[in-house]
Amino acid sequence: SRHEDRAALAREFGADIIIAERGDEGAAKVKELTGGYGAHGVVEAVGNQTSMMQAIASCRPGGHLGYVGVAHGVSHGVNLDGQRLFFSEVSLLGGPAPVRRFLPDLIDRILKREINPGKVFTLRLPLEEAAEAYRAMDERRAIKVLLEP
Repeated sequence: SRHEDRAALAREFGADIIIAERGDEGAAKVKELTGGYGAHGVVEAVGNQTSMMQAIASCRPGGHLGYVGVAHGVSHGVNLDGQRLFFSEVSLLGGPAPVRRFLPDLIDRILKREINPGKVFTLRLPLEEAAEAYRAMDERRAIKVLLEP
């Protein structure tokens, strides 16, 4: 992340290396950190063209790339060059995040206080200010916004 609040939260959750570079520079940093090979596994969760290409370039031949969220080709204009993907020798698998599959376990962990999802909420706003909440997240003034009644 290029945003210190997000990087700090990532470190708190166990990240020991934060890569701020994007695109080709970000992929080059991953290759540098892996002795020139690239990562065995990469998760792409941003959903734009730059992040998808960086994810592919960050993955080593024979590695695996998973992407989650909304359909990339439809809503964010991500286009995959079949030839580039073929010669990258990367397995690609993606789809919508199956929230309902994980929700019972996550709720149980929250109730047992094993995890605290509230840490991602860095701003609280009244429900009437939902538009401002989305602006704050889009402009990276907040990680996530908790809308309250």
